[in-house]
Amino acid sequence: MNFALKFLIKNKSLHHSLFRRYLSQRFSIILALFIQNTILVYWLYTITNDVWSIGKLGLFEAIPAICFSLFSGHLVERREKRTILVICTISYVILTAGYVALITLSERKMWSVHSITDCVYAGFFINGAIRAFLSPSSFSLLGLLVPRKRLANAATWSSTSWQTGAVVGPLTGGVLIALMSVSKSLWVVLLIEILALIAILTVPRQAIIKKEKEPVFKSLSQGLQFVFGTQIILAALALDMFAVLFGGATALLPAYARDILNIGEVGYGWLRAAPGIGAILMFMGLAWLPLRRHPGRKLLISILGFGVCMIVFGLSKNAYVSFGALVLSGMLDAVSVVVRSTILQLYTPDEMKGRVSAVNTMFISSSNEIGEVESGLTAKWMGTIPAVVFGGCMTLVVVGITWIVAPSIRKFKLEDIERTN
Repeated sequence: MNFALKFLIKNKSLHHSLFRRYLSQRFSIILALFIQNTILVYWLYTITNDVWSIGKLGLFEAIPAICFSLFSGHLVERREKRTILVICTISYVILTAGYVALITLSERKMWSVHSITDCVYAGFFINGAIRAFLSPSSFSLLGLLVPRKRLANAATWSSTSWQTGAVVGPLTGGVLIALMSVSKSLWVVLLIEILALIAILTVPRQAIIKKEKEPVFKSLSQGLQFVFGTQIILAALALDMFAVLFGGATALLPAYARDILNIGEVGYGWLRAAPGIGAILMFMGLAWLPLRRHPGRKLLISILGFGVCMIVFGLSKNAYVSFGALVLSGMLDAVSVVVRSTILQLYTPDEMKGRVSAVNTMFISSSNEIGEVESGLTAKWMGTIPAVVFGGCMTLVVVGITWIVAPSIRKFKLEDIERTN
C-alpha cells in the first residue's frame, strides 16, 4: 500500500483522468498497429522469401510520412487535436478492413503474389500518410492534458504506453500467426482499433491555441527554422534519426528467426517484442527514479550502448543471447526516447508543437522506415549478419560525431529549464 501511494505521488500526471484516457487510446492503437505490422511483415516474407521485399515496406511507409508531415503540423495547430486523432483512428479501422479483404482473396488463391505484394505496399503507403497526422496531433494533445510542470512525467508515461503496445503487439502477432490464419488474426487488430476509437471519443475536444491564419509555407518555414535554429532539438532529432537509421534491425528479424536462429513464428514474435520488453522495464524504472542528473550525457551513452547491442545481436547464433541483446537495446533506447521527448516538450512553445512534432515525425520516419530500407539493401549486398554488424558500428560513429559537434545536448540539465519556469 505504501509503495502504491509513493508511486502515485511520484507520478502526478496519472492523477488527470483525461490523460489516462489519452494513454488508453495511445496504447490500443500502437498495440493494434504492431500486431498488424508483425503479421504482415512475416506473411510477406513467407510468400516472397526475399529480404528486399520486406525492406521496401519501410520505403513505402516513409515517403508519405515525410511528404505529409510538415503540412500535417500546420493543419494540427489550426485544428482541434482530438478530432484529428478520431479521424486517424477511423482511417486505421478502414485500412485494416482492407487488409482483411486482401488476405482473404490471397488465401483463396484468387490473386497472384505480385498483385498481393503491390497491395500491401499500397497499404503501407496509406499507413504512413495517416501516421503523418497521428503523431503531431497526439503530441500536441498531450501538452493540453497535463500542466507544464508534469510534462516530463507525462512524456515518460506516454512513451511507456507506446512501448507496452510495442511489446505486447509483436508477441500477440506471433502467437496469432501460429494459432490461426492471417485473415482471422487481422480481425483481432480490427477489434483493438475500435477500442482505441472508443477511448479517444471519451476525451472532450480541447481549445485551439493557434487561431490566427497565416500562409501555409510561412508556417512550414517557421517550424523548420525553429528546429534547425535550436541546437539541442536538432541534435536530439538527428542523433535518433542516424542511430536508428543504421542500427535498427527490425526489417531483418524474419530472416533471423527463420534462417539463422531457427525459432519459427512464435520465436519471431519474441524477437520483435524484445526491444519493447527492455523499454518497458526501463520506463518503469524511470517513472520511479527519473533522469534528474546529466540526462544529456546519459542520452549519448545509451545510444552508444544501443550500437554495441546491435553488433552483439548481429554476431549471435544463440537465440537467448540474441533475445538478451535486443532486450538491452530496448532499455537503452528507452533512455533516448524519454530524454528526447522531454527536450521537445520543454523547449517547444505550445503554439509550435504541431509543426515541431511534424518535423520530429519526419526524423522518426527517416530513422525507422528508411532504416528498414537500408537494412534490406545492405543485407542483399553484404548478407544478413554483416548488414546488422555494419549498422551497429555506424551507430557508434554517429554518437562520436554528435558528442563533438553538439555540446548543448551533453550539457542538457533539467534543473536549468525548471528554474526558468
